[in-house]
Amino acid sequence: MRESRAKKAERITTVLRLLKETYPDAKPELDFNSPFELLIATMLSAQCTDKQVNKITAVLFPKYGTPEAFAALTEEALAPYIKGCGLYKTKGKNIIAASRILLAEYGGEVPNDRDALTKLPGVGRKTANVVVSNAFGTPAIAVDTHVFRVSNRIGLADAKTVEKTEEQLMARIPQKDWSAAHHWLIYHGRQVCGAKKPRCEGCCVACVCDAMHRA
Repeated sequence: MRESRAKKAERITTVLRLLKETYPDAKPELDFNSPFELLIATMLSAQCTDKQVNKITAVLFPKYGTPEAFAALTEEALAPYIKGCGLYKTKGKNIIAASRILLAEYGGEVPNDRDALTKLPGVGRKTANVVVSNAFGTPAIAVDTHVFRVSNRIGLADAKTVEKTEEQLMARIPQKDWSAAHHWLIYHGRQVCGAKKPRCEGCCVACVCDAMHRA
C-alpha cells in the first residue's frame, strides 16, 4: 500500500526528531579556523576521510593558511603536504588555481555565495554547500556519500542522483534544520547505517525506516 502524503510527512518528522535526539552534538569533523581553511579542507576531503585530512591540514595550515600563501606555491611544492589524501595532483592544481582566483576576484575572501563558489576549480555543489553552511551559517544540505545513502535508505528521499536527493531533502526538511540534518545523517551513516553492513538492530530510526518496512 502506497504511503499517503500525510503519513510520509509524519514519518519524516519522526525520523528527524530521532536523529536529532541521537546526535545532539553532531558538527563538522574537519578542523578549520577560517572560511578559507574550510574550503581547502573540503576540497582535500574528496575520496578521503576527514580524519586523514585533519592530519594533513594540521601540518599544512600553520605554514600555508591563506590564499596568498597557496597562490604563491607551485604544484610541486604543495604535493608533499597533500600526497596522503589521494588525487593529490588534481587537488593541488585546483587549490592553487582557486586561491589565485580568490585573490584576483574576491580580494582574498571566500564568497558566501554557492554559485560563486562552484565556479572555482575543484569546487562542486557539495563542497560549496559545506562552506556556506559551516563557515557562514547559511542553511544548506551537502549531499555526500553518507547523506545520499542514508537519506534514500531510510526514506527521507527516494532519488537516483545526488542533485535530486538534495532537492527532495530541501523540500521535506524544514530549512532551519538543513545544516544540522546534514550532520545527523553523516553521523548516522558512519556510526550505524554503513554501506555494506548497516546495524539495523541498533538503529534509532529502525521503527520508521523505509528499508526496514520494505524488508
